[in-house]
Amino acid sequence: MNNNDLGVALVTGASSGIGRVTALALAQAGYRVFGTSRKALQAGSDGITMLTCDVTDDSTVQNMVAELLRQAGRIDLLVNNAGIGLLGGAEESSAAQAQALFDVNVFGLLRVTNAVLPAMHRQKKGRIINMSSILGLIPAPYNALYASTKHAVEGYSESLDHELRTAGIRVVLVEPGVTRTSFEENITRPDRRLAQYDAGRSRAEALMRTWIQSGDAPEVVADTVLKAALAPTPKRRYTAGKQATQVRFLRRFLPESMVDRTLRKFNALPV
Repeated sequence: MNNNDLGVALVTGASSGIGRVTALALAQAGYRVFGTSRKALQAGSDGITMLTCDVTDDSTVQNMVAELLRQAGRIDLLVNNAGIGLLGGAEESSAAQAQALFDVNVFGLLRVTNAVLPAMHRQKKGRIINMSSILGLIPAPYNALYASTKHAVEGYSESLDHELRTAGIRVVLVEPGVTRTSFEENITRPDRRLAQYDAGRSRAEALMRTWIQSGDAPEVVADTVLKAALAPTPKRRYTAGKQATQVRFLRRFLPESMVDRTLRKFNALPV
């Protein structure tokens, strides 16, 4: 264990996957780490203090942050990692299902951020890392609603950083590519499937399974989060892994028509 005292960190969605690996990496680096999960977990020996929190519920978010502050007295780093996916044609999801997705991925992030900011303002110091995705940068056939939540996180985070920078608080984006986790197994399916999308949806599911098998290890994302957390003057965004870096370059520098053809080819759609 590293004996550096880097302060107190909170990682939402830390029961498994990227969130769990990130929490462990932060603890190893020297943070006192609190993680959240929707269901109560037994205390382990890994140095992570787990707190129960449903990011879609205002009262549990407020109670979780109050308990963290009761135990630790401050919070120096927030990693907004909690999120869910949704794979299917955009037309196949009801407005209620889309709202539920945004309630976790966007408004959940906003709830936790708003609950933590008063403590950071009192400290005149803090860093918030919001977990975005390469799908916050590019179109995503059969992931349109999920990609929309990540585009929203991008705009919110950049704007919030400008608002908070003079208060000593920075907001940073981490953009993973496809990562080897159980994300695909736990992804939400449309609540009103339409026959005309069956072939495309099945193809998208098969492609996702293939991409995940060859994707980055979650440790790649955790290392990127740690880099963003420790940077004296952080960049606005950090891509995590080779694929994410390539996609960012594609979006920023290639002509729109070339980006369009490349994305369709990558998604096995007729060019």
